[in-house]
Amino acid sequence: MSTLSIENVSMRFDLPNGTHVQALEGISLEIKSGELMAVLGPSGCGKTTLLNIIAGFLAPTEGSITLGETRVIGPGADRGMVFQQGALFEWMSVRDNVSFGPRMKGEPASKYNDVVEHLLDVTGLGDFKDKAIYELSGGMQQRVALARCLANDPDVILMDEPLGALDALTREKMQGLVLKLWKETGKTIILITHSVEEALLLGERLLVMAPRPGRIHKEYRLPFANLGVGADLREIKKHPDYASTREEILTMIWDMEEEIMGRAEDVA
Repeated sequence: MSTLSIENVSMRFDLPNGTHVQALEGISLEIKSGELMAVLGPSGCGKTTLLNIIAGFLAPTEGSITLGETRVIGPGADRGMVFQQGALFEWMSVRDNVSFGPRMKGEPASKYNDVVEHLLDVTGLGDFKDKAIYELSGGMQQRVALARCLANDPDVILMDEPLGALDALTREKMQGLVLKLWKETGKTIILITHSVEEALLLGERLLVMAPRPGRIHKEYRLPFANLGVGADLREIKKHPDYASTREEILTMIWDMEEEIMGRAEDVA
């Protein structure tokens, strides 16, 4: 696995009426192999745009993304994406969804079967592997999406609000699973979220982005992700630094939202 380098990335969207939107401006960042980074910020700050550029779905108007020695110029097997909605094949079984990537690469079943079975077990899907996707709950479907991503063995896992649609209890269980798989696999993970609590729990590194044009406002290095591996996440929230950091970030984002609303009022 390799270091992910984001160098002076900017993104401008040109609109049909001749105007443009500057979604990102001058983002520079280095993410080392095996790090778990959470990214949050107010709506419209470019979080998902940045993730899509790293994934290779969008080309930046300025700057570059490099993974190891390879410049990112499009999607690639070295980067896997887990979406808010699983983007699964509804008619296929759980096992066939998880093994889809290796099968499409032409790998023999003897090579990927053990990996797929292991991923089904660690994600708690062992008893559901023959079920069709439409028979599963939302939380179980997100487990399938995560297992399918891991089956492709990417260097970097990109997660765009993957737990946002889940109920509170299922979300907490999935947060614990993400931490477990992060430690077990050593993968680099970049997680986009709107939840400050989730960012604190899952972000070994946490970036707060400022509103448009999107840019890095502040970075935190936090202990909670490492403390949360195999632990009760509700206990982690009792850590003396958790509440104070949470309030600091909430205030920061609230102030940004107030600034955005003020701009909108001035335009009106």
